[in-house]
Amino acid sequence: MRKVTLRILVLVLLAEIVLPGAISAARAQEATAKYPAMAPLDNYLIADASAEIALARSGAPASIADNAEVMVLRRTGYETAAKGTNGFLCIVERGWGATTDFPEFWNPKIRSPICFNAAAARSFAQIYLMKTKLVLQGKSKAEILAATTSAMDKKELPPLEAGAMCYMFSKQQYLNDEGLNWHPHLMFFVSGDAGKSWGADLPGSPVMAANDPEERATIMMVWVGQWSDGSPAPPMEH
Repeated sequence: MRKVTLRILVLVLLAEIVLPGAISAARAQEATAKYPAMAPLDNYLIADASAEIALARSGAPASIADNAEVMVLRRTGYETAAKGTNGFLCIVERGWGATTDFPEFWNPKIRSPICFNAAAARSFAQIYLMKTKLVLQGKSKAEILAATTSAMDKKELPPLEAGAMCYMFSKQQYLNDEGLNWHPHLMFFVSGDAGKSWGADLPGSPVMAANDPEERATIMMVWVGQWSDGSPAPPMEH
């Protein structure tokens, strides 16, 4: 059951991965049929900026999020809505935070509050911010992938920094149509395919891993037992 749960999560995310065989071909085809192209932009926007700020801050405990920078999605990209003092960056990711072969890439319901630490904000998060600008320019998934790949090859995007990680603790998160809000969890971003070096996915290990070739990283996920508001999370299935 743990691997099944991981596969649901992997179809959902931050940090934002799809593993071969994670869902059946039938489900993938159904999701693709539901979300074959980008919906009207208004479907992805949150009209009330204060509501988006609050949702973004719900991604981490208040002791972190209250002093973080917050960016909100507008028609030309993400804009800073609140300045921070602790180096963290909180945003609400949309479906294009996932890899381009994710069947719900264009799902307008996805809202994923995420708080990056300083190392991740300077490096890993920049890929998502670039993808967002490309999405808003009307680029296709193939064009988005080609542009981000080229930017990484040419070092126009910063390399992944050591120690990059994020919090995803929001009870209000909508990660995909199947996983919904899943579980609160931490994610750690490591260059290359590094699952084995972390002992990920082994019996008794709390670490789940998924290789993300589009962003040239392995995302390590560690489930935690409470949401950002301190309330208990549902027990993890094993």
